[in-house]
Amino acid sequence: MEESSFNKWKYPVILLTSVGISGLGDFIYLVAINILVYQMTGSATAVAGLWVIGPAVNVLTKFWTGSFIDYRSKRMIMIVTDIIRAVLVFSIPFVSSIWGIYIILIGVSTAKAFFNPSSITYITQLVPKDIRKRYNSIQSLSMSGAFIVGPAIGGALILIGSVDTAIFMNAISFLISAILLFVLPDQEKIEKDSIPKLTIAQVKLDWLVVFQFFKEQKYVAIVYSAYLATIIFSLAMDAQEVVFTQQVVGLSEMDYSLLISITGIGAITGGVIVSIFSKHLSLRYMIAIGISMVTIGYLIYAFSWSFLSITVGFVILGFFNAFLNAGITTFYQNNVPAMVMGRVTSMFQLIQSFLQIIFVLLVGAVADVIPLRITIIFLASVMLVVAITLTVIVFISSKKMYFDET
Repeated sequence: MEESSFNKWKYPVILLTSVGISGLGDFIYLVAINILVYQMTGSATAVAGLWVIGPAVNVLTKFWTGSFIDYRSKRMIMIVTDIIRAVLVFSIPFVSSIWGIYIILIGVSTAKAFFNPSSITYITQLVPKDIRKRYNSIQSLSMSGAFIVGPAIGGALILIGSVDTAIFMNAISFLISAILLFVLPDQEKIEKDSIPKLTIAQVKLDWLVVFQFFKEQKYVAIVYSAYLATIIFSLAMDAQEVVFTQQVVGLSEMDYSLLISITGIGAITGGVIVSIFSKHLSLRYMIAIGISMVTIGYLIYAFSWSFLSITVGFVILGFFNAFLNAGITTFYQNNVPAMVMGRVTSMFQLIQSFLQIIFVLLVGAVADVIPLRITIIFLASVMLVVAITLTVIVFISSKKMYFDET
């Protein structure tokens, strides 16, 4: 590796390692916390409550997190929130009340609400523009790997030790992530005297800044909003995945577990391909092909009648999701200024979480009245319309400059 190339990748590699370890810990924790809550309560509703906490916290916090993030060191916010999550997760095995667990998880989700916008902004600041696409491709691969390896490690730790062992391992992963972030440089000099107080007036002012950005950069807002729309539709379908595969298609729990593993392998394969060939793929094609094929995967899933047909759909959507994620993330980082990225990201995540809660609850309610297959087919079809629209928008010749990578 040439010296210049080494210098370019020295810090991004450390950041990738930090994010990868943290992501791996998240998936270990996902298995453990679901089992722990079910062991404590024996209630499926109590377990379902775990999936509402994150979006609900986002809705309550994203109004103002961006106002906090953009005026402070993104790296320090990431370090502090990693440490907070480590302490909170470590304390879970010592809590005997389910409500105590929920309170801790609200704290973890609140810390994550600060971490995510800070992370995407810090990546934009640290990683040079000409290697962002490659970086995001590798990060997509690491997240896909964590999706497969994390639950497997979590299951092994629970078998060898206990649920508590897996939870402690997650806490350690957050600490390791924080230590690695300490090695990285700050990318901004912030004068303490210049930091505005976090007041309602300041939050309102920052919202106006975000709306002004949307007004000036309509194309960026439309492209990213269309992408988020497909995410919301996919999450609504995912929420009914177990019911659909087992009650509608007739798969067993073993079939479903195997299906998820195969999907993860497809995602890892896609991540490997896109990380190797990202230099030869334009952002436009990564986004267009990614969104189109992911949607086709969901359509195959919606019309599936057997394990084989669902597997084909899931492998396709898993494989091409890597292309879509790397492409849209790079597009976003290249077109949203770092100085307002925390506020803009928080606004998008607020809207996404609010709509996600509505859609998940709505689909669940509709499924009790209308056959679930019809509901899933409808969602996949609407997702296809959005995907086609996004593909057309991406290839508008006069907007080519938005996909410049140099």
